[in-house]
Amino acid sequence: MPILKCIVVTPEATLLDEQVEFVALPLSDGEIGIAPNRGPMIGRLGCGEMRVRRQDGTDRYYIDGGFVEVLGNVVSVLTHRGILAEELDEITAEEQLAAARAQPANTPELMAIRARAVAQARAQLRVARRAE
Repeated sequence: MPILKCIVVTPEATLLDEQVEFVALPLSDGEIGIAPNRGPMIGRLGCGEMRVRRQDGTDRYYIDGGFVEVLGNVVSVLTHRGILAEELDEITAEEQLAAARAQPANTPELMAIRARAVAQARAQLRVARRAE
């Protein structure tokens, strides 16, 4: 059976470098599933849940934007931040969401900053809740 090599890199470290069966990623405009023998592609990532399936189960991660490249059976993910879902704390994510909503937004630039912070906090909260 064909297999994928999944590599996830953040600015600080390599988060994942393993053989997997399937990868699901949040793109900026929806979600994509990547199976072996998929055609080449490059995509812009949104913030949300990345699922990595192996024979022994599925791992979930929160990823915070970046890019994905699929070439051959290699999935390369470059992201600003990646956190194993079990390491996320729902209470902390709720606090981050409240703080993001409280940010001032009286200029277009501040509105964009606040919208991104709210989207990130909501995505972390969703991933944390699904990991329970």
